[in-house]
Amino acid sequence: MSAPAPSPLAVVDAEPLPRQEEVLTEAALAFVAELHRRFTPRRDELLARRAERRAEIARTSTLDFLPETAAIRADDSWKVAPAPAALNDRRVEITGPTDRKMTINALNSGARVWLADFEDASAPTWENVVLGQVNLIDAYTRNIDFTDPRSGKSYALKPADQLATVVMRPRGWHLEERHLTFEGRPVPGALVDFGLYFFHNAQRLIDLGKGPYFYLPKTESHLEARLWNDIFVFAQDYVGIPQGTVRATVLIETITAAYEMEEILYELRDHAAGLNAGRWDYLFSIVKNFRDGGAKFVLPDRNAVTMTAPFMRAYTELLVRTCHKRGAHAIGGMAAFIPSRKDAEVNKVAFEKVKADKDREAGDGFDGSWVAHPDLVPIAMASFDAVLGDKPNQKDRLREDVSVAPGDLIAIDSLDAKPTYDGLVSAVQVGTRYIEAWLRGLGAVAIFNLMEDAATAEISRSQIWQWINAGVVFENGEKATPELARKVAAEELAAIRAEIGEEAFAAGKWQQAHDLLLHVSLDADYADFLTLPAYEQLVG
Repeated sequence: MSAPAPSPLAVVDAEPLPRQEEVLTEAALAFVAELHRRFTPRRDELLARRAERRAEIARTSTLDFLPETAAIRADDSWKVAPAPAALNDRRVEITGPTDRKMTINALNSGARVWLADFEDASAPTWENVVLGQVNLIDAYTRNIDFTDPRSGKSYALKPADQLATVVMRPRGWHLEERHLTFEGRPVPGALVDFGLYFFHNAQRLIDLGKGPYFYLPKTESHLEARLWNDIFVFAQDYVGIPQGTVRATVLIETITAAYEMEEILYELRDHAAGLNAGRWDYLFSIVKNFRDGGAKFVLPDRNAVTMTAPFMRAYTELLVRTCHKRGAHAIGGMAAFIPSRKDAEVNKVAFEKVKADKDREAGDGFDGSWVAHPDLVPIAMASFDAVLGDKPNQKDRLREDVSVAPGDLIAIDSLDAKPTYDGLVSAVQVGTRYIEAWLRGLGAVAIFNLMEDAATAEISRSQIWQWINAGVVFENGEKATPELARKVAAEELAAIRAEIGEEAFAAGKWQQAHDLLLHVSLDADYADFLTLPAYEQLVG
């Protein structure tokens, strides 16, 4: 390992945390500083390129597969590296933040993989960023337990051979980490999350028979995948582990990335583990990129856009075909339902919907899928067991029957559903409740029997914005206007106050959440990500 020079990184505006010295070591910070020096300039260029591409979409209202990379798509000879044993069977993956209780429960859940989330399921308070790293180190060294102070229930890890394999998700490229600065400039959150985790755990994971595995969020192009690949190459050399030890699964959760799936796998081919179909962020990306494209790009209520919608079906089937053609895993979307241990009817409906969703994915050729709650693991497992049997995956199903034209991925107007007034109310309700929890440091939030994360708030505020700017008229004759949104938001705030009581209302961040939702929903200058203005208001 290179002898680290003293780190020029500064920890700023942060209260000391218990055991932070175990994570923020001189050597780890020197590694993060080197990542920042080498790669942040390219990250900045790629963020600028996103803006240029978005301007081009605004001008043309279309997207196509890239002519300059046609040769990569046409070359049938290349494949991604074979999956390591610990990632060969991914039939059920559970997602969640890295707090202590979730770390134990996710590892014990019976899922094959745990997506340990520093991104959309985690509000990036300094405490969550640093102590999440502590919890993962403790899990790998089996120094983790937890006793719930309210229930008195204790949690401890099962034997090692029963634990899920961890795939860690760092923050997206657009987010900064304001508490770590280099010459007065914040370090990208992605490099902080990746760097600290990789530095402390890469060799430890190899010793456990696994490796440093990652989910890469919010990727918009193959050039962004190339940047990650170069980071992996550098990082493996830096700590002295073999090239190809890292494995990365890329979330195809932006509309631009959907046109570059093969190129993304190609750029990461020595480190690629697969692609994932990330539903809510994908819809958010469609609205964001085609927000001025007219009526044909107006999405109906989010719950009306199921995975059987023609443009969503084109996206998922193209993903399966692309992955299997290149020897990569295709991972399906989130089952966000939260089982109720009090309401049998809620449970019955939730389980039926999850089963139908997972049956469809397994039947379509996916190799695994996501759930948000341990009680859903057996349901998803049964769906994939029925198709896979003893096989670890179904990458041999090449889906050569699938043919997707460029226009199929953006055929939003193939849906019969239209925006409704109830859809507006729902967007305001869910957006307000999620943002309030996020501002208190919670990223994964149960709302109306669904586990919601930041992607939920993004689609909520984007739909409000789109419907107003498109002049949508709802079925009740009311037109989507800023005034109507403010009226609905005021009614929701009053309803929450009545529901939880004056004391709890005052103790929360409800007015702040209401104001922020309206700001990002009504501002003529559409914010690229809700989490950018929200981070400025996040305490800690």
